[in-house]
Amino acid sequence: MSTWFITGCSTGLGRHFAQTVLERGHNAVVTARNPEKIDDFVAIYPNTALALALDVTNKQQVQKTVQAAQARFGAIDVLLNNAGYGYRAAIEEGEDSDVARLFATNVSGPVNMIKATLPGMRLRRCGTIVNISSMAPWLSMPGSGYYNATKAALNSLSDTLRNEVAPLGIKVLVVEPGAFRTDFVGRSLHGSSIVIEDYAETVGPRRKGNDTTNGKQPGDPAKAANLLVDLVQRDDIPDHLLLGSDAYNWAYRVIEDEISEMQKWKDISVSTDFS
Repeated sequence: MSTWFITGCSTGLGRHFAQTVLERGHNAVVTARNPEKIDDFVAIYPNTALALALDVTNKQQVQKTVQAAQARFGAIDVLLNNAGYGYRAAIEEGEDSDVARLFATNVSGPVNMIKATLPGMRLRRCGTIVNISSMAPWLSMPGSGYYNATKAALNSLSDTLRNEVAPLGIKVLVVEPGAFRTDFVGRSLHGSSIVIEDYAETVGPRRKGNDTTNGKQPGDPAKAANLLVDLVQRDDIPDHLLLGSDAYNWAYRVIEDEISEMQKWKDISVSTDFS
């Protein structure tokens, strides 16, 4: 039995992750900004579930919830940073307050959680940090620039963190899901109130009111949750894991294109070295 600390458990992938962890007999600290949405976990699993209110942008609350988790279960074996949301706007349309809030949740939030849980993991010389990213940075789709940037930042932070903590026995996994059948493009999707007509052709089809993909996504969140819980138990886990055929196919094409472009411009790239 291991203890998982999971953020963003009220709906979507986070709820499936929490459900699967508890079904497998593990302890789970399930968190959400509104604890009423996760109280049912405690009702069903009173001995292994701890439901706590948590806004990952609130550093003081983060510290208190981690302390409560440690007081109840003794140690946190797996930190699953899942809390986050989507935001659609052309780069020019992005409102400063919206963008700041997005980065605070999607980037600073996981960092707050990592800083709060790493001391215990370092002391025990073991632990796993799972950061839920996205296939979005591979796509660079119009209208998702700010969201893409948060996930690209999370990827880079995770890769550096992995190099820092690997000698201490701590593992870091980045999960990059494709489109899963959750409410990500429904309730969880935000958008700018500024709409510039010149972006109607590029950003327009992807604005929240025009997006018709909700409920048609190819990814099964239950399968993703079962796969992830199985994977974390392994000794050999990947650095990055693409989830879904859409994520895999997109990323593969992008990598092929990037290699081709690198080769095309190689002579110019290396020409700046001292002779």
